[in-house]
Amino acid sequence: MVDWAGYRQQLGRTLEGIAEISPDLLKGNDVLSKAAPTPATLDAKTRELIALAVAVTTRCDGCIAFHTEAARKAGATKAQLVEALGVAIALNEGAALIYSARAVDAFDSTAG
Repeated sequence: MVDWAGYRQQLGRTLEGIAEISPDLLKGNDVLSKAAPTPATLDAKTRELIALAVAVTTRCDGCIAFHTEAARKAGATKAQLVEALGVAIALNEGAALIYSARAVDAFDSTAG
């Protein structure tokens, strides 16, 4: 079992060290992570649920650590989290199916 709170704290300390060496690197990340139309069209909870679905898709433990806490603070329920993750699971399955068709097409194109 992962100690998510401990991991989040350790990751925060490591990122602070990176910021000391290259502050613009983290500033750039901060700008991108807050990018949204003005006024925002998605609420914080929806944004965090999307972030978690993407985090699972990209297998980013650090993203999971930060965005689960943010999603809870934004009012997300466990049921909403599971629904968002279900979308991520379905999309990954669908993408694998589509790329499977590409592999079949590639195989067929090599037929002599």
